[in-house]
Amino acid sequence: MVIRTDHAPSDRQLSIITQQLGRAPRGIEAVVAEDSHGTPLALRMAPIVDGKPFPTLYWLCSDVLKIEISRVEAVGVIKALEQRLQDEPEFLERYRQSHRDYVAARWALMSDAQREEVDRLGYREVLTERGIGGISNWQQIRCLHTQYAHHLGGHNVIGAWMDEHYQIDRYV
Repeated sequence: MVIRTDHAPSDRQLSIITQQLGRAPRGIEAVVAEDSHGTPLALRMAPIVDGKPFPTLYWLCSDVLKIEISRVEAVGVIKALEQRLQDEPEFLERYRQSHRDYVAARWALMSDAQREEVDRLGYREVLTERGIGGISNWQQIRCLHTQYAHHLGGHNVIGAWMDEHYQIDRYV
């Protein structure tokens, strides 16, 4: 069961995230989804990490979800979805709206100090024009993991489609 949250990770969760990532995490601002045991599924990230833009607002950290989504990617779903984006204008518009929502959330969740740093470092364009996972072409799908992380942190048409067609949400 997915529980949507928006809180700083606890010490226990930081330990789990370190294990999930295989390294100490950097740039985490919040846990945005967890399972019923409090295990983090998706994280909200800072816009600047180590002095560089980090356009991936939502980061999938669940080992189980990463494996299941990789299985979906392995059967060529990205290519089929990109063809669907070309063939179905309504689906493309919903996908573009997911990108717009992502960009708006990324900017809205920044503090004034973060926005000032973004401007000072010259990264405003990157963080206000790049969509889900930092993608610039909103007719392509780079990675289902970033789409699903956005689905867990907000709403994403591709993530919802994965739940509908592959029942990804049953793994949590």
